[in-house]
Amino acid sequence: MRSIWNGSISFGLVTIPVKTYSATDRTSSVSFVRIHEKDGAQIHYRKICELDGEEVPNEEVGKGYQAPGDETVVPITDDDLSQLPMPTAKTLSILSFVDPAEIDPLQMDKAYYLGPNGASAAKPYTLLREALEHHRKVAVGKVAMRGRESLAMLRAYDRAIVMHTLLWPDQIRSATGVAPDDVELRENELTLAETLMDSLGELDPTELHDDYREAVEELVAAKVEGEEPAAPAAPGSSGAQVIDLTAALEKSVRAARGGGEPDTRAESASVTSLRGRKPAKKSEAGPRASGRSGTPAKKTAKKTGSGSATAKKTPGKKTAAAAKASGGRTKAASPAKKTGTGARTSTAGTATKKASKSTAKKATGGKSGRKTG
Repeated sequence: MRSIWNGSISFGLVTIPVKTYSATDRTSSVSFVRIHEKDGAQIHYRKICELDGEEVPNEEVGKGYQAPGDETVVPITDDDLSQLPMPTAKTLSILSFVDPAEIDPLQMDKAYYLGPNGASAAKPYTLLREALEHHRKVAVGKVAMRGRESLAMLRAYDRAIVMHTLLWPDQIRSATGVAPDDVELRENELTLAETLMDSLGELDPTELHDDYREAVEELVAAKVEGEEPAAPAAPGSSGAQVIDLTAALEKSVRAARGGGEPDTRAESASVTSLRGRKPAKKSEAGPRASGRSGTPAKKTAKKTGSGSATAKKTPGKKTAAAAKASGGRTKAASPAKKTGTGARTSTAGTATKKASKSTAKKATGGKSGRKTG
């Protein structure tokens, strides 16, 4: 990497010569040039003087300062700026060591790597880096770079020291009027939101990429080859308005967990408290016996008279009541297709009818024999 600024870090009586390198690379971001749509030629910008209307070459372009609300422009030369008292022109002066939480991310501007400048700077550089990491502090100071003074923060990162230039406190705008007022949240809604935050897991930096840049590169490649760009897939619509915040949170938690079982702690609390519903009870009643609603099939129904029996599904055997009614006969009856009450009644009724006919035959046969004899 090429150094863009050379200076030193100063805290107390310790001075560390350093070189500064850009920590970020924005060349990979998507950028476009302006063209003339009629012929496709690129449009260039020229520096035109407002007084004579002529183009001004770069070597004749200087600096000027215009105060806010004033149309007067005061010319400022590099010699004027070099004579200003600026102790931080070549030195980053550390003012204090603070907790990282005291630095608002809104203040962070640009990031730079600081490296030791020379062999003699290696030891104090390493000492400062280890002290920052071990003590869990960041250094805050002031530095002048590219013609202006800025606040700066130093922190340990990946065995190096990173410098973040910071905006001045008066450059941070107030958030007054941005956030809504008087919005009530229920406790379980917050619990579900926190559960969703925990369910999303950790962030893997290797999976982060610029989808828009890849789409632009594919579009450009297709145009270069003379092909028709592929139509992008239409994004699914999730609705313009969240009607049930609790339901949306519950669904998000399930989706974040891959569609698995929801967390009983958060889900149960949301269902019982937020919706006012109780968990559904499982049905204890199984299949009912045919022809008798309300009587479980596995229970025996006791009857009186000819229909008293326990229903059996084994074909070719009579029930105990049928055998008793037929006088103890063991002749197999036809298996009933139905196992319900109707089948038992029919078997018992048939046995009773046969028993009556047998008794009638015996009585008739005895009388007839006496007459013929």
